[in-house]
Amino acid sequence: MTEPVIRTLGESDAALFDAMPDPLGARDGHRLTRHRPDWKRVALRDGTVVARAAWWGGPDDTEPVNVNWFDVAEGEEEAGAELLRSAPWRVGLEVNAPGGWREDPALKAAAEARFTAALAAGYAPLVERFLYRWTPECGLPARPGRLEFRPEPDDAVFLDALRRIHAGTLDAHALMEIEEHGLDRAALAELDFFHWCPSPREWWQVAYTAEGERVGLHIPAHNPSGPCVAFIGVLPEHRGRGYAYDLLVECTHFLVERGAEFVAAATDRGNHPMAANFANAGYPVVRERINFRPPAAGRP
Repeated sequence: MTEPVIRTLGESDAALFDAMPDPLGARDGHRLTRHRPDWKRVALRDGTVVARAAWWGGPDDTEPVNVNWFDVAEGEEEAGAELLRSAPWRVGLEVNAPGGWREDPALKAAAEARFTAALAAGYAPLVERFLYRWTPECGLPARPGRLEFRPEPDDAVFLDALRRIHAGTLDAHALMEIEEHGLDRAALAELDFFHWCPSPREWWQVAYTAEGERVGLHIPAHNPSGPCVAFIGVLPEHRGRGYAYDLLVECTHFLVERGAEFVAAATDRGNHPMAANFANAGYPVVRERINFRPPAAGRP
């Protein structure tokens, strides 16, 4: 068997990326995603594409944010690993699969082949997530009416709230950031993400009780693929009262009132309280995502 040839694609050969089966339905999941041709790479064996990966970032990013499309043909896990190992970028990787993929033997085998290749390339499992997509057919949940929502122009207010929220977070990405860089840097990274989103800063809102106590915040946003729930967070002293649901409902109404025809969202599979809030608000799970941490410095 000949060794695989790794190629970075360009405008002239971008079509090579489509020369593989798509058992996990990635093409449908990325119908609104824009990938740069030169951030796509393939592995060819005897002229046939046996692995492919697409790195992704925002329109103004000079480096990719993550690998959000990764496929390997049956029996070609090592070619897939080499495709990742030889890339010039060390960023997180995600494998997206249809909901309930574990119950379908073909989907399970396809997903596990990708996991095997990622592990061989030095990636480490981080978390599994539910991906949601609300549409008008789901019904707009009624506002509970317990909280008041106000815009807040001062970033320092959001940063203070994020520090306090992250101190007890269940979110695996936030916990990884805290582990690697500390609580302050994790809060700042979240704030930087809000600014990165191409939606108005004026959309960010802080929630208060009728008595004027600050409860938490919600960030309705547009990412490069469309409207989304960027963040829902309740301050520690107000947890246990169901306020995250109120924040989610308000975030949904806010986006719909500004023309959103769908609202995307995600939460960690193990974050049972937030998953329950999405279910109660009528958000169906449309995909599942398995996130991997990038190889540590000095590793392949």
